[in-house]
Amino acid sequence: MNSPKGRVYVDIHVIQTLPPSCVNRDDTGSPKTAVYGGVRRARVSSQAWKHAMREMFQESFNENELGKRTRLCVDWVAEKIISLDNTIDGEKAQKYAQDTINIASKDSKKPIVPKTKKAKKGEEESDDSKVLLFLASAQVEKIAELALDWIQTDKKPEKETVSQSLTYGCTVDIALFGRMVATAPDLKVDASAQVAHAISTHKVENEYDYFTAMDDRSPEDQPGAGMIGTVEFNSSTLYRYATVAVHDLKKNLGDTNVATEAVKEFIRSFVCSMPTGKQNTFANNTPPYAVMVTIRRNQPVNLVGAFETPIKIKVGGGGYQKKSTEVLAKYAQTVYEKFYAEPEKVFVTAINDELAGSGDSLKFYELLIRTEEVVRGFLQKAKVQA
Repeated sequence: MNSPKGRVYVDIHVIQTLPPSCVNRDDTGSPKTAVYGGVRRARVSSQAWKHAMREMFQESFNENELGKRTRLCVDWVAEKIISLDNTIDGEKAQKYAQDTINIASKDSKKPIVPKTKKAKKGEEESDDSKVLLFLASAQVEKIAELALDWIQTDKKPEKETVSQSLTYGCTVDIALFGRMVATAPDLKVDASAQVAHAISTHKVENEYDYFTAMDDRSPEDQPGAGMIGTVEFNSSTLYRYATVAVHDLKKNLGDTNVATEAVKEFIRSFVCSMPTGKQNTFANNTPPYAVMVTIRRNQPVNLVGAFETPIKIKVGGGGYQKKSTEVLAKYAQTVYEKFYAEPEKVFVTAINDELAGSGDSLKFYELLIRTEEVVRGFLQKAKVQA
């Protein structure tokens, strides 16, 4: 298959075993699951893992390189307005903050941030302005400056100026995970990364932990638990997958070096992060068993099909992670031979040697460095050819 000019995809495949845990719950408190290949699998949603990744980003990037997803964007802008001119009262700052943001959606029937509706007598006040916006601090500062100028000169900013301010200085996380503003399509940022729902490579059955908590001040003549309850959990070997369209990431960020650094940190955070559900109860911070990073020029390839037939093991015949990794390696080679071209480069890090024939075996920190170097080379070559 020919490689479309300038395209670079980085695929990350992870085999990771979780002991008894409940890292991602549904609305009933049960561990999330999905039916795949005709059997029930453990599942961890992409949203849960992306949140964990964004938390880890804070260790690698400074505040100005990251955005914040918040429904309190008006408060954020208002605070900036007051910091620029402390003679402006809070109510006025709030009004101009909201009105300035909403200029960007003046061609739409609905504002970006709707007005708060006042409650009727006997009813609770409802806030219809609970719209989550993903914003960078530089964008908030620009909007605050426009709002302040509006206050001081009575000159309303133009829609184009407001829109430019709300797209100024795209941060790493916005560039990777994207942003959608339904009432202002020109503020949209297409995500350059995708994260799949992690699923177990085998069938699972949820179990229940019956627990009791003792009352430390209970009288001796009143034995028994102060509280009893149950926690639902499962244990599983997961296949996890994510991909980054590096060419789109570079377009979003506008700089090759920043983009390649972002790819490296995306891989690190995807591999090393862990959703925090019931973490204190289960302490399930396990390392991956195997990591495979492929650099492709044609299209991303999710290899979850390796596990459409669930992995089965015999009693006493070893666990799921070794066999899952062997199946992944074999399936990947078959896919490359029969459907897609071989990746440009494959780097692997694994506890054992099941992936030894799949690519260059490296320590994880070496994998990160080599991936960054190869990706940078492809982007620089594409720039020269453009």
